[in-house]
Amino acid sequence: MFILDDLLFRPFVGIVDTLHTMALSEIYDIDALEDELKENQLLYELGERPETEYQRRKDELEDELEIARDVHERLTSGRVEVKS
Repeated sequence: MFILDDLLFRPFVGIVDTLHTMALSEIYDIDALEDELKENQLLYELGERPETEYQRRKDELEDELEIARDVHERLTSGRVEVKS
């Protein structure tokens, strides 16, 4: 019975774990968030974005970036896993 579980269930868990990791990497894309921060700064410096909107968006992006870095740290350390 345990051999059958290993043959049928383990590959499925491996695939789900890989998909989970890929999805988290896509959702929490550090490079994209850093690019948005730069774009926000540039729009403010060019005068196309008012200071209040710039500051609000900057705070949002910095919070998202902190979360993204935490998620990537967990992914690389193996602390995020799919429970079977």
